Amino acid sequence: MDKIQSMRRITLAILLCASTFVAMAQQWTAKQANDWYSRQPWLVGSNFLPSTAINQLEMWQAESFDPKTIDKELGYAESLGMNTMRVFLHDMVWRQDAKGFKNRINQFLALCAKHKIRPMLVLFDSCWDPQPKLGKQHEPVLGRHNSGWVQGPGAAILSDKSQWGSLRAYVLDIVGTYRNDQRVLAWDIVNEPDNDNANSYGKNGTIKTELPNKAQLGVELVKAGFGWAREAKPTQPITSAPWNGDWSSPEKMNEMNRFLFQNSDVITFHNYGPPEDFKTRVNHLKQLGRPLICTEYMARPAGSTFEGSLPIAKAEKVGMINWGFVSGKSNTIYPWDSWQKQYTAEPPVWFHDIFRENGQPYIPAETAFIKKMTGK
Repeated sequence: MDKIQSMRRITLAILLCASTFVAMAQQWTAKQANDWYSRQPWLVGSNFLPSTAINQLEMWQAESFDPKTIDKELGYAESLGMNTMRVFLHDMVWRQDAKGFKNRINQFLALCAKHKIRPMLVLFDSCWDPQPKLGKQHEPVLGRHNSGWVQGPGAAILSDKSQWGSLRAYVLDIVGTYRNDQRVLAWDIVNEPDNDNANSYGKNGTIKTELPNKAQLGVELVKAGFGWAREAKPTQPITSAPWNGDWSSPEKMNEMNRFLFQNSDVITFHNYGPPEDFKTRVNHLKQLGRPLICTEYMARPAGSTFEGSLPIAKAEKVGMINWGFVSGKSNTIYPWDSWQKQYTAEPPVWFHDIFRENGQPYIPAETAFIKKMTGK
């Protein structure tokens, strides 16, 4: 039995290496990427989770899928002139009921099209709870930022490569199903693949359930994921976003960031810094000669705001997708440090999110500014 298991692991390792080679071999040329981007409007949107869902599982499971709220809240996005949303899928929902999951994705894409929005779909996520569970999700923890968001794949599968065949099947099915669907803007392979969740579920956290070798497993997952996505031959671009480190030159990048920049068709990145930091990051990334889309920004107390970042991005034609849309179960009006500090009331300044659950803007002048920037 040990010999059989060993052979299986060797075979899997060969497949993963082959997938990584496919990823590196088939990256779009800079010309293909720029030609694609020239056909897009200036991309502006949010990371989208309906206010009635605490995480990806609650958004997509049959018993809690909420098209009525999704339709209403995508209407808020359309009213701001937003034309894209970044939306997280989950492998566990696919594994439970692939046909039903894809039916719900179709419903979601139809609602997006109704509101003139083309979403970027995220296949995997390395942030927050490493132990996702299907079924009814727990209620939000009072005052705690993303108290119920889950990783996908969870630690049990991420740490057991003998189960990665199911991840490959998930990517091939989802990307393969929508590879020619013009309603899908792009594919984001893994969100922050090497994030160790140190202050939540990691070494400094209150729960401490994160894998000790998480960062390295994240590197291996994103490399494999690019390969699997390439196998499906999507007509949409493939990407994954660096979120920290030195991006000023390839020589100064770590292994993870270098791989992402050298394999993404269009360059995505995260930045929660003030305008001068955002501008520096953009200048570094312009050297790569590819389209740029910031897929996470906007944390008011950290100095990352619509007023500070959007004018720079519009001048440079950098796509912009902020974190947080409608305040709800995600609790992302609270800051990251809510994992260390107790908040019992609405914070004096919201961290993320644009609208209250009743559709009223948190800051009317802010939504007016977004409309001005989008031409709405």
